[in-house]
Amino acid sequence: MMTEDNAQRAQLIKHLEGGLAFASIDSLLDKIPFEKLDIRPEGLPYSFYEVFFHICFAQKDILEYTISGDYQTRDWPDDYWPSKQAPADQKEWESMMADYFEDRRLLKDFIRDPNNDLNKGVVNSKENSLLREFLLVIEHTAYHTGQLVIIQRLLGVYDN
Repeated sequence: MMTEDNAQRAQLIKHLEGGLAFASIDSLLDKIPFEKLDIRPEGLPYSFYEVFFHICFAQKDILEYTISGDYQTRDWPDDYWPSKQAPADQKEWESMMADYFEDRRLLKDFIRDPNNDLNKGVVNSKENSLLREFLLVIEHTAYHTGQLVIIQRLLGVYDN
Protein backbone atom coordinates (compact mmCIF):
# COMPACT_ATOMS: atom_id res chain seq x y z
CA MET A 1 0.00 0.00 0.00
CA MET A 2 1.35 3.39 -1.02
CA THR A 3 1.26 5.94 1.75
CA GLU A 4 0.78 9.64 1.13
CA ASP A 5 4.47 10.19 1.91
CA ASN A 6 5.51 7.50 -0.61
CA ALA A 7 3.19 8.99 -3.22
CA GLN A 8 4.75 12.43 -2.70
CA ARG A 9 8.24 10.96 -3.04
CA ALA A 10 7.27 9.07 -6.20
CA GLN A 11 5.85 12.26 -7.71
CA LEU A 12 9.05 14.17 -6.92
CA ILE A 13 11.08 11.49 -8.67
CA LYS A 14 8.85 11.63 -11.76
CA HIS A 15 9.36 15.38 -11.96
CA LEU A 16 13.10 15.03 -11.37
CA GLU A 17 13.30 12.69 -14.35
CA GLY A 18 11.37 15.14 -16.53
CA GLY A 19 9.02 14.36 -19.34
CA LEU A 20 5.81 15.34 -17.56
CA ALA A 21 5.40 19.08 -18.01
CA PHE A 22 8.68 19.49 -19.88
CA ALA A 23 10.99 17.47 -22.09
CA SER A 24 13.34 15.11 -20.32
CA ILE A 25 17.06 15.59 -20.70
CA ASP A 26 17.24 11.89 -21.53
CA SER A 27 15.19 12.53 -24.68
CA LEU A 28 17.57 15.27 -25.87
CA LEU A 29 21.09 13.98 -25.27
CA ASP A 30 21.09 11.24 -27.88
CA LYS A 31 19.79 13.60 -30.57
CA ILE A 32 22.55 16.19 -30.46
CA PRO A 33 25.52 15.31 -32.66
CA PHE A 34 28.85 15.67 -30.87
CA GLU A 35 30.01 17.97 -33.67
CA LYS A 36 27.24 20.47 -32.82
CA LEU A 37 27.76 20.69 -29.06
CA ASP A 38 29.87 23.85 -29.36
CA ILE A 39 27.66 25.83 -31.73
CA ARG A 40 26.05 28.95 -30.31
CA PRO A 41 23.03 29.56 -32.54
CA GLU A 42 22.73 33.12 -33.79
CA GLY A 43 21.43 35.39 -31.07
CA LEU A 44 22.13 32.97 -28.22
CA PRO A 45 25.05 33.39 -25.80
CA TYR A 46 25.51 29.68 -25.11
CA SER A 47 25.97 26.31 -26.76
CA PHE A 48 24.18 23.05 -25.95
CA TYR A 49 27.29 21.93 -24.08
CA GLU A 50 27.43 25.11 -22.00
CA VAL A 51 23.81 24.82 -20.89
CA PHE A 52 24.10 21.11 -20.11
CA PHE A 53 27.32 21.76 -18.15
CA HIS A 54 25.42 24.38 -16.13
CA ILE A 55 22.55 21.96 -15.42
CA CYS A 56 25.02 19.29 -14.31
CA PHE A 57 27.03 21.63 -12.11
CA ALA A 58 23.97 23.10 -10.43
CA GLN A 59 22.47 19.67 -9.75
CA LYS A 60 25.76 18.46 -8.20
CA ASP A 61 26.07 21.66 -6.18
CA ILE A 62 22.55 21.33 -4.79
CA LEU A 63 23.09 17.62 -4.05
CA GLU A 64 26.28 18.40 -2.12
CA TYR A 65 24.65 21.36 -0.35
CA THR A 66 21.80 19.11 0.66
CA ILE A 67 23.68 16.09 2.01
CA SER A 68 27.41 16.78 2.37
CA GLY A 69 28.96 17.95 5.60
CA ASP A 70 31.98 19.08 3.56
CA TYR A 71 30.08 21.46 1.29
CA GLN A 72 32.08 24.41 -0.04
CA THR A 73 30.25 27.44 -1.45
CA ARG A 74 31.00 27.96 -5.14
CA ASP A 75 31.64 31.25 -6.93
CA TRP A 76 28.67 32.52 -8.92
CA PRO A 77 28.65 32.71 -11.90
CA ASP A 78 32.21 31.61 -12.68
CA ASP A 79 32.01 28.06 -11.29
CA TYR A 80 28.51 27.40 -12.64
CA TRP A 81 29.32 27.94 -16.31
CA PRO A 82 32.13 26.31 -18.31
CA SER A 83 35.09 28.29 -19.57
CA LYS A 84 34.79 26.66 -23.00
CA GLN A 85 31.99 26.08 -25.52
CA ALA A 86 32.46 22.30 -25.89
CA PRO A 87 34.02 19.28 -24.22
CA ALA A 88 37.59 18.48 -25.18
CA ASP A 89 36.56 15.14 -26.65
CA GLN A 90 33.86 12.47 -26.76
CA LYS A 91 35.22 10.85 -23.57
CA GLU A 92 34.79 14.08 -21.59
CA TRP A 93 31.23 14.47 -22.94
CA GLU A 94 30.30 10.91 -22.03
CA SER A 95 31.83 11.31 -18.58
CA MET A 96 29.81 14.47 -17.95
CA MET A 97 26.59 12.74 -18.98
CA ALA A 98 27.41 9.75 -16.75
CA ASP A 99 28.10 12.08 -13.81
CA TYR A 100 24.80 13.86 -14.37
CA PHE A 101 22.80 10.63 -14.31
CA GLU A 102 24.74 9.31 -11.30
CA ASP A 103 24.01 12.48 -9.34
CA ARG A 104 20.35 12.26 -10.36
CA ARG A 105 20.30 8.63 -9.16
CA LEU A 106 21.74 9.74 -5.80
CA LEU A 107 19.03 12.40 -5.53
CA LYS A 108 16.34 9.82 -6.31
CA ASP A 109 17.76 7.43 -3.72
CA PHE A 110 17.79 10.22 -1.16
CA ILE A 111 14.18 11.11 -2.00
CA ARG A 112 13.07 7.46 -1.75
CA ASP A 113 14.60 6.98 1.70
CA PRO A 114 11.76 7.32 4.24
CA ASN A 115 14.33 8.26 6.90
CA ASN A 116 14.89 11.58 5.11
CA ASP A 117 12.17 13.94 6.28
CA LEU A 118 11.36 16.14 3.28
CA ASN A 119 10.29 19.00 5.54
CA LYS A 120 13.44 19.17 7.68
CA GLY A 121 16.36 21.44 7.02
CA VAL A 122 19.25 20.25 4.89
CA VAL A 123 22.70 19.54 6.32
CA ASN A 124 24.01 23.00 5.40
CA SER A 125 20.95 25.10 6.21
CA LYS A 126 18.14 24.65 8.66
CA GLU A 127 16.19 27.29 6.72
CA ASN A 128 16.05 25.28 3.48
CA SER A 129 14.19 21.98 3.54
CA LEU A 130 14.96 18.89 1.50
CA LEU A 131 11.70 19.47 -0.38
CA ARG A 132 12.78 23.01 -1.29
CA GLU A 133 16.13 21.76 -2.60
CA PHE A 134 14.56 18.95 -4.65
CA LEU A 135 12.06 21.39 -6.16
CA LEU A 136 14.93 23.74 -6.94
CA VAL A 137 16.71 21.00 -8.93
CA ILE A 138 13.46 20.18 -10.77
CA GLU A 139 12.64 23.81 -11.62
CA HIS A 140 16.20 24.68 -12.61
CA THR A 141 16.51 21.63 -14.84
CA ALA A 142 13.12 22.31 -16.44
CA TYR A 143 14.04 25.91 -17.20
CA HIS A 144 17.32 25.01 -18.86
CA THR A 145 15.91 21.95 -20.61
CA GLY A 146 13.68 24.40 -22.49
CA GLN A 147 16.84 26.19 -23.60
CA LEU A 148 18.31 22.88 -24.81
CA VAL A 149 15.18 22.30 -26.90
CA ILE A 150 15.50 25.78 -28.43
CA ILE A 151 19.15 25.16 -29.27
CA GLN A 152 18.34 21.81 -30.87
CA ARG A 153 15.57 23.41 -32.93
CA LEU A 154 17.88 26.18 -34.12
CA LEU A 155 20.51 23.57 -35.02
CA GLY A 156 17.90 21.55 -36.92
CA VAL A 157 18.28 18.41 -34.80
CA TYR A 158 15.13 18.52 -32.66
CA ASP A 159 12.43 16.04 -33.57
CA ASN A 160 9.51 16.09 -31.21
